Amino acid sequence: MQTKKIELLAPAKNFETAVAAIKCGADAIYIGAPSFSARQAASNSIEEIESVIKYANQYYVKIYAALNTILTDQELYEAQIIIENLAKIGIDGLIIQDMGLLEVDLPDIPIIASTQMNNSTPKKVKFLEEIGISRAILARELSLEQIKEIKSAAKEIELECFVHGALCVSMSGQCYMSYAAGGRSGNRGECAQPCRKLYTLKDKQGNIIAKNKYLLSLKDLNLSEYLNNLLDAGITSFKIEGRLKTPAYVANIVGYYRQKLDILLAQRQLEASSSGKVELGFSPDPARTFSRGFTDYGIDGSQGNMASIHTPKATGEYIGKVSAIGADTFEIDSTIPLTSGDGICFLDSRNILQGTTINKVCGNIIQPQSMEYIIIGCNIYRNFDHKFNKQLAKLPSERAIPIIMRVFDDIGGIAVDAIDQDGNHVTVELLGEFEPAKNKDKGIETITRQLSKLGNTVFSCDEVKIDLNEVYFFPVSLLNNLRREITEALLEKRLLAKPKKHCQFIKDSKAKYPEAKLSYMGNVLNKNSENFYRRHGVDEFEPAAETGINMNGKKVMTTKYCLRYELGICPKQGKTNNADDLILESRERDTYNVKFECSKCGMEIFYESVESLT
Repeated sequence: MQTKKIELLAPAKNFETAVAAIKCGADAIYIGAPSFSARQAASNSIEEIESVIKYANQYYVKIYAALNTILTDQELYEAQIIIENLAKIGIDGLIIQDMGLLEVDLPDIPIIASTQMNNSTPKKVKFLEEIGISRAILARELSLEQIKEIKSAAKEIELECFVHGALCVSMSGQCYMSYAAGGRSGNRGECAQPCRKLYTLKDKQGNIIAKNKYLLSLKDLNLSEYLNNLLDAGITSFKIEGRLKTPAYVANIVGYYRQKLDILLAQRQLEASSSGKVELGFSPDPARTFSRGFTDYGIDGSQGNMASIHTPKATGEYIGKVSAIGADTFEIDSTIPLTSGDGICFLDSRNILQGTTINKVCGNIIQPQSMEYIIIGCNIYRNFDHKFNKQLAKLPSERAIPIIMRVFDDIGGIAVDAIDQDGNHVTVELLGEFEPAKNKDKGIETITRQLSKLGNTVFSCDEVKIDLNEVYFFPVSLLNNLRREITEALLEKRLLAKPKKHCQFIKDSKAKYPEAKLSYMGNVLNKNSENFYRRHGVDEFEPAAETGINMNGKKVMTTKYCLRYELGICPKQGKTNNADDLILESRERDTYNVKFECSKCGMEIFYESVESLT
């Protein structure tokens, strides 16, 4: 029985970030296609993606291209050309949202259903499996029990799950707030992030419940304590969010999850899906790079503390509390050392985030650039760790593929075998007559030392076996040439033998889509998409929001996050008996009606245009 392979999947906005992720242990990378990526600011040229693929192939790291926006009829041809070019350079998977792409002639690339498809029910994921989609990226909102139900219904399709990074407050692929308020569609890769803006919450009578707070801004996801549970639930790909993040951030988070996963894989006798041993030259810590604070997002079914309502910005690592104030210094009650160059932040007396830079440190006495707003009792966070980021910038990590070499007698001379951890095997012969070594022990030492010097390759040598009837003297230059020849041959063999998965999509599948009618939330923007759904039993359509339909009164978000619960006014908490709708207003006068789904512990948010209120 073949051992199940487990994948740690990392984001990359460019080649530099991809290299950082791979060196720190990523088994796969997802990267934006040249166009039509859900992160428009993280697109890459075909040439840059090809460079990433060439680097990744050495380690059997897979590269997935994200082409996961919904498309107009006019854009489908351009998207098809991009996909064909991605196939030519050897992409390992294509992440899509628009079903219209399944109506064109696609090359042999496994199809991955983006989380933007709202892969949230057993019936939906089972349908994807039946039409030959290789993998479903699950909606972030799911609990462990819901994931288990999906796995029970769809046993063969690969399941990918977000485990770390920024969270959208709306259910995946079902957010229309940015489009309704300003014409920039999240489903088109243009989200203006209205969830990170200030809002005031009122009741129907106009009474203010919360004023000028970031009421829809969630903390960052961190499921590092649930990896075992997710393995039990059937997850095989653990995904880190962050295609706009820095190489330092990606290196830190990948390194952290690599260490966590490796322990679990060893316990379960499972294997990582790529090759190479990683040696981190730093101690990864998610709190020491960008974070808004962390939430498990109710993965265990609870509601929990999910939001960061005072700021949408990174607060980072909690350091301690201010215990005393001087003329231009403060004393902090903390065991975590700060250093000059660190950035710190804190909430002032109005709960507004303030920040400054540290100029000088003497024990727990801190001299910041500015003392404004710092008072006794103030909680200090470090949102920029100068020393840690400087260390990460040097990327003090190595990744090498272990090999075993054997030197043995051969007809007409000697030969050297090399075999890597994936079973790739090459032999190089060295013909001629050789002089016996005068000092056999020193001869063996020289052979072993020179063949083991693999620092300028992707390999590391676990062992050199000497199986010679006679130990010969070999010049160092000859051994160096032999080492170079065998590592080049082994790398060539590895690249030719890289495992490849094929497209499983079944174009003539008769599988029925779980719904017979699709509203604008079905995101059908082109004729191909409509044709796809018709073939699979959908007979009634509403145009996608992006066709220009009037969004007044339309639902623009469905969330598992609940404002009442977050603010401590949930009827279930016994704080109020009032479960009426509430009103959410932005500073730009965009107004939303908030309905509470108390049976599900969530909300539905409806857009009310300014014109409709005047």
